[in-house]
Amino acid sequence: MASMNKWKLSALTALVVVSLVVPQVVRSSFALDIFIRILLFSFIGVAWNLMGGYAKQLSLGHAAYFGLGAYTSTIMQVDFGISPWIGMVAGGIVAMLASLPIGWLCFRLRGPYFTIATIATAQALMLIFLKFRDLAWGAEGTTIPNLGSSPLMLQFETKASYYYVALGLLALGLLITYFIERSWMGYYLVAIGEDEDAAEAIGINAPRVKRDIYMVSAFLTALAGTFYVQYIYFIDPATAFSFNISIEAALVSIVGGIGTLWGPVIGTVLLETTSALLQSWLGGGTGGIQLTVYALILMTIILWRPTGLMGMITDAYRRYRRHQPVRV
Repeated sequence: MASMNKWKLSALTALVVVSLVVPQVVRSSFALDIFIRILLFSFIGVAWNLMGGYAKQLSLGHAAYFGLGAYTSTIMQVDFGISPWIGMVAGGIVAMLASLPIGWLCFRLRGPYFTIATIATAQALMLIFLKFRDLAWGAEGTTIPNLGSSPLMLQFETKASYYYVALGLLALGLLITYFIERSWMGYYLVAIGEDEDAAEAIGINAPRVKRDIYMVSAFLTALAGTFYVQYIYFIDPATAFSFNISIEAALVSIVGGIGTLWGPVIGTVLLETTSALLQSWLGGGTGGIQLTVYALILMTIILWRPTGLMGMITDAYRRYRRHQPVRV
């Protein structure tokens, strides 16, 4: 056990060091953009995994909270001059509050009906913001005012700075997941995910636990929304409430391994790297090919390793440990 913990600590230390030095070694703007997308979608996947992985509540509507976070911070910045750092937290709070009525409605359903209901809420929010021309600029959207180098307004001249912000968000998401996973809530979530009726039979307040974790998941997803619009300097309903956001969050977690700490990160590395390579090799018209490759990867994982890539890594490590000589 001590040797295993030592190995984990060494691997984590190496990962942290490599993550910190990437912008100092990689000078290509295109490559840095790929790393930023990997970090961002890893963070979104980690946020989704709290709800969809541990509790197995398969939401495909997390774009609702991504968009609410993006619009809250943008409106505060453009109309009132408030820093996106503050708007990011405000957007997270708005998303948490929005998750209460949405969760109250959706949690009355289970299985595919719950999933369809979450999709509907995200699409409904997108249609609402399409109509808010005076407040939210309607379908045309708006550009974020470019202030040049202004760290207090979450604007930087180099991609390296955005990389470190995205890295910080991912670290925050992983830390929150780590502590939840090892708390009473983590055990309750796993119990609910395995059999909600049995969990309630032994005294777990399933509606309350799902509500609380949904709020945490919504808050984190909203932070990602603020970062994304600040990174691309543009917002509109189709971007902020894109269904692709919800699909990507679920997909990276399923491929990497739902209900695991590092599953969404590993899944994002595989899928985002694949997507970037396809775009580089085949140009811009890769939508159909990219979806085909995603589908093949997903089918392979589900049929061959339902526990995802993390399950495969864990099994390989266990086999390695079994073949090690026992020290006396």
